[in-house]
Amino acid sequence: MLLLLLDFLRPLLSGQGASGDIGPLRVFQYISVRAAGALALAFGISLILGPRVIRKLSAIGAGQIVRKTTRAGAISLHAMHGAKEGTPTMGGLLILFSLWVSVLIFGRLNSPLLLILMGVSLAFGILGAWDDYATIVKKNHLGLSPRGKLFWQSLFGLGLGLILWRGDWSVYYEQRDQAGYAYLLIPFLKNLYPALGFGFVILAIVVMTCTSNAVNLTDGLDGLAIGTTLATATALSVMAYLASRTDYSSYLFIPYIPGGGEIVVFGGALIGASLGFLWFNSHPAEIFMGDTGSMMLGGALGAMALLIKQELLLVLVGGIFVIEALSVIAQVLSYKITGKRIFKMSPLHHHYEKLGIHESKIIIRFWTVSVLLALVGLATLKLR
Repeated sequence: MLLLLLDFLRPLLSGQGASGDIGPLRVFQYISVRAAGALALAFGISLILGPRVIRKLSAIGAGQIVRKTTRAGAISLHAMHGAKEGTPTMGGLLILFSLWVSVLIFGRLNSPLLLILMGVSLAFGILGAWDDYATIVKKNHLGLSPRGKLFWQSLFGLGLGLILWRGDWSVYYEQRDQAGYAYLLIPFLKNLYPALGFGFVILAIVVMTCTSNAVNLTDGLDGLAIGTTLATATALSVMAYLASRTDYSSYLFIPYIPGGGEIVVFGGALIGASLGFLWFNSHPAEIFMGDTGSMMLGGALGAMALLIKQELLLVLVGGIFVIEALSVIAQVLSYKITGKRIFKMSPLHHHYEKLGIHESKIIIRFWTVSVLLALVGLATLKLR
């Protein structure tokens, strides 16, 4: 919206002999300035609206339901976190609103890449809100059925994959005879970009469903998921900036994404909204993001990785999410096959709780590992 205003002012100033010079306002044409502005605005909106959102969610009875387990041998989550029951949830609405307002103001709204990210975040946010609403209204911690959620997540991934696969996208690789999204970038290798064909659509479905569910599983302790999201989103935003410039992308042997700077603006807004939410979600949490936030954040991170062709590197920079998801898969498979559990409880953060480690210490340690993984992921770009 801001850029549209500048475009409107330029010919007016030019008609007055200013040659289209918009003076100090031209600074908002720079990606770095707009990304920083989006970050600051999203953070400010979250801080201002946060208390009101918390009160409103409390007023409508949107309180967290903590699972009670009566099955023999199973560990009751309610026994561990029963005190958190009733804490307002669906806080992802605050993240989504702050994100969208900031992007609408600082983003270039005619950018297809930006519109895709906004659409993905909205779609996954609505899906999560639907699940939260079912949980709150029906007082059933399961909300939507797992198959139902997986169906919609896969459908969104299919739609995104088809758009990127069939669209005429100006994505250039170091081998200039290749263009478009239907190729796979392999970390550590400079000029090997295997053609995926329709396989790219399958990859998009896998990335979107796995990322959204992994963030959802990680959202089990105060500030854990949002703090990990901050590290991952920051790494992806830096990668998007490098990919949006011909000089850096050529030097690092990564795909050049024309217009990729708008992904950076989106990333800045996402970071700002996450920081603002963390203000209220830090231990002891005043609000939880719910599936509204976790699914939306997972979808946004997955889409960012797909748009900058860093699908495989997402596994590293989002390593905490991967580890949390794998701990659940391993626990379920082990119990079904051997009748024994690998961990005291899954996801992994609950295992450490059962070992007697304080919640705050677990959160800080997971954040630390997340930041380190993000830095390692960025460092691997130079190894190409």
